[in-house]
Amino acid sequence: MEIKGRAEENKICPLEVAVNTISGKWKIPIVWQINEGKKRPSEFLRGIAKVDRRVLNQQLTEMVDDGILTKQSFNELPPRVEYTLTELGKKLVTILWQLNDWGKLLIPEEENADDYLLEHSKTQKYSE
Repeated sequence: MEIKGRAEENKICPLEVAVNTISGKWKIPIVWQINEGKKRPSEFLRGIAKVDRRVLNQQLTEMVDDGILTKQSFNELPPRVEYTLTELGKKLVTILWQLNDWGKLLIPEEENADDYLLEHSKTQKYSE
């Protein structure tokens, strides 16, 4: 895994690495989608509004390189690829649930807080 970002020369901040690893417009929605189980790229395209195929593939590749996802390619026609969460990715799901709960504390009570990013992951499959 490549170390993402360094605040100071020759020093690594774990928080900076973590934030940089999940930075990207679609990475958190990808994690929520794949929390349901293995996914093909076409399923992400249907489940995440407005994501471009090229951008999706780039972010999936980064997440594989960072150890969050695994990619399995099948030798068949038409070609088939599936992604799954790694153990590191499953730990990220737990952290994101906690971050979601923290985010609720930041929303005034009169606002309508909605877990819309989590709507596909209500089962908390990997987060227990």
